[in-house]
Amino acid sequence: MGSAFEVLGIAPTDDKQAVRCAYHTLVKKYHPDRFTDPGEQAIAQQRLIELNLAYEKAIKLTEQRTVGFHTVPAQQAKAFARRLLEQMEPESALRQLARADGKDEEWYYLEGLMMMQLRQWAAAHQSFREAVRRSPENMTYRRAALNAALAVKRNGNVVFRVIDWCDNKLKRSRRS
Repeated sequence: MGSAFEVLGIAPTDDKQAVRCAYHTLVKKYHPDRFTDPGEQAIAQQRLIELNLAYEKAIKLTEQRTVGFHTVPAQQAKAFARRLLEQMEPESALRQLARADGKDEEWYYLEGLMMMQLRQWAAAHQSFREAVRRSPENMTYRRAALNAALAVKRNGNVVFRVIDWCDNKLKRSRRS
């Protein structure tokens, strides 16, 4: 037996409606009640079982595709995010990164860098730790995790939080 789409005679890129249409057409063609010979009925019954299984699998596969409608390949999403991060646009970079169809250690590292720019120290530390967990030998990820941990500790101090708040206000007033 071939893939579900081959059994139904359609392309793997076809949508749910095409799957349904092909399934109904084939069920009408191979329904056992259409045959009078017991041998042909048995063959049609086997074909019907094959069609039912293929239909269920093809529908499931098309539904999975529609869930990720706005996703892009991870490498592409990371490249867009890196460019935006270099332009000091962490919010936009995060949105681009979120479109990735998968997450790897580099994805988490980039997310951590964005969180650092957004001064979300604890979230940055968490992202860097995930990158380190996935790639323990990478010293860049380890260094970033340590810097984020220090930022979390430093910003737990009230004096540093006030300085950070003032710094944010000055940056926003310069942008306006």
